[in-house]
Amino acid sequence: MRNIDLSPHLDNVGTSTVTATAAGRFNVWGNSFAAEDLPAPGTAVLVDAVPFTMPPVGTSEPDNVRCAGQYIEVGAQPGLIDWIHLLAAGERRVEDEFALHFADGTVDFECVRVSDFWAAPPAFGEVRAFETLMHYPIHTQFGVPATLWSQRVPVSRRAPLAGIGLPRNVALHVFAITLQPAVPVATSTTREAR
Repeated sequence: MRNIDLSPHLDNVGTSTVTATAAGRFNVWGNSFAAEDLPAPGTAVLVDAVPFTMPPVGTSEPDNVRCAGQYIEVGAQPGLIDWIHLLAAGERRVEDEFALHFADGTVDFECVRVSDFWAAPPAFGEVRAFETLMHYPIHTQFGVPATLWSQRVPVSRRAPLAGIGLPRNVALHVFAITLQPAVPVATSTTREAR
């Protein structure tokens, strides 16, 4: 599996520390995830057997991509990809599409669905990656957790993936992306006689 570097695209501060809760602006009300409840920046974490690298949480610097149509290059040809794994959260339940750009110039659209970060159960079968206290600009709210989800998007075309076009949906926040290579399929060159 291969982590994608999102640092050129980070544009939103979704985490904050208890001493600087006003630094977080995950949503319009200034809520944020408690950085103390998340792994340290740069840490490699496994969520449901998928490796992710934690963004710069708790630094008062951008730590996630608020989706506004950004194009994420996947770098040198990664070969065939089966899944795009996300650490993500929605300001509400989000249903939208990723535009998957392939090396041969084709583009497929695949559904991305992520649940609300606000004390909600998984609506789309995601895995709860991390749960933190909810920060407000001037206080911490106990009993109302904020959830960061692990979700996946399928890549059905059998062609090398070149990039991912994020939706124009600022309610969707992506903290990390990991690509899962396709499993090689054995092929037979002879037909069985009947």
